[in-house]
Amino acid sequence: MEKSTTELIVFIVYLVFMLGIGVYFFLKTRAGGEKDYFLGGRKMGPVVSALSAGASDMSAWVLMGLPASIYAAGLGQTWIAIGLAIGYALSWIFEAPRLRRYSIAAKDSITIPQYLTNRFLSSNRALQVICAVIFLVAYTVYAASSIKACGTLFNTVVGLDPKIAMYIAAAIIISYTFLGGFSAVCWTDFFQGLLMLGALLIAPIFALVLVQNGQGQSTLGAVGDSYWNMFTGWKDIASGLGWGLGYFGMPHIIIRFMSVRSDKDVRRSAGIGITWTVLILIFSVVAAIAGRMFLGQITDDSTVFIQIVRRIFPAVISGILLSAILAASMSTADSQLLASASAFASDVYKPIIRKGKASDKEMLWVGRVVVLLIAVVALLIASAPNSGTIMDLVSNAWGVFGAAFGPVILLSLFWRRLTFAGAAAGIITGAAVDILWLAFLGSFGLYEIIPGFVCGLIVTVVVSLVTKAPSAEVTALFDKVASKEEI
Repeated sequence: MEKSTTELIVFIVYLVFMLGIGVYFFLKTRAGGEKDYFLGGRKMGPVVSALSAGASDMSAWVLMGLPASIYAAGLGQTWIAIGLAIGYALSWIFEAPRLRRYSIAAKDSITIPQYLTNRFLSSNRALQVICAVIFLVAYTVYAASSIKACGTLFNTVVGLDPKIAMYIAAAIIISYTFLGGFSAVCWTDFFQGLLMLGALLIAPIFALVLVQNGQGQSTLGAVGDSYWNMFTGWKDIASGLGWGLGYFGMPHIIIRFMSVRSDKDVRRSAGIGITWTVLILIFSVVAAIAGRMFLGQITDDSTVFIQIVRRIFPAVISGILLSAILAASMSTADSQLLASASAFASDVYKPIIRKGKASDKEMLWVGRVVVLLIAVVALLIASAPNSGTIMDLVSNAWGVFGAAFGPVILLSLFWRRLTFAGAAAGIITGAAVDILWLAFLGSFGLYEIIPGFVCGLIVTVVVSLVTKAPSAEVTALFDKVASKEEI
């Protein structure tokens, strides 16, 4: 049996397993309501929550996009990994505990737009609509990167047409997200997180051992001194560290904070999640370096991890390790689809279109239809010839989310004086500045999330200070959460 055939069989077994999880939770939770479908009933344990948050974050870019950047441009790109590690740790330590408590105190909010509205005890739906629109646009682009990664994987391994591979991957992702909702997404992410970590630990280490034994294609001298220079300029350093800002406003990640069972479990999840993410980022960098030393020069930078695995390991092992790319792609895409669906169904359809009259069953099916529609659009973007690289798609969506929601989420948790108008203005400004910077000043070389985040923060504070102060009830709610009083 050819190696590619064996690897394909392993992929199929893996995908069937993921589908099985979706079917299981469909049968288990079909009698539940939107809280079960979109937030798992707030019953997620610390291990599942931590690995799910990490896996939903680390899409295929950590196995393909980031190693490709470092492989091609050198260690100056490692500032991205450093920024992400710092931002992720800070979000778990400072943001997670208070967001979980606040979302419960704010009328048991189950989505980020709901939380932002209920935090001000407001009946105004403007924030929910603004958030939902940004979610639908940015998540469609983000999901496209994961679907595109699946196409590259199948094309490289078995020679399958990339578009056909994308269709297959999208169908699998849609199926288990459509069926099982948040619980299925979290449990598939849990297993996928373990697989990603194992693959990134094993493959680069084996490659470096082989290089040490003289089997590599490059020597240190052949690579060149410039490759090893981390300090390539302030813009590269600032842009890399700026990636960490995205964590404070990334809805599909921070919603995991809201799903944890208890405050005690949040602390446990933080330790597990931070450890997992730091290891993933370290070995993503190692994979790029190992690829440069072991492979030498290759034509497609994004396949560096794939080629390392296929050249070193026998078919069954390489199939399992390469399934990590499927895991990374699907664990992010499913979370993004669900976050988009929940934003539309819970924050637009139910309160505005149906005026609060939608039943639980109706809400579940609206969410599922939105999952399907977003996935189809993401598939069209991914298969377009000029859609850009995996890293480009991820950085664009990441920047919009971080700039739009990061400042507002942080201020909502830690600033008593924040107003509804300030939050709305900050979200719009952050997103607009990010997009405009990318469109007109992208050549400057500074990642657009930084000006977007700064401008969003300034506008949020200024508008809050010049508008009417929050009511006594709103500040009382803030004080209750801050005091850690029983909720």
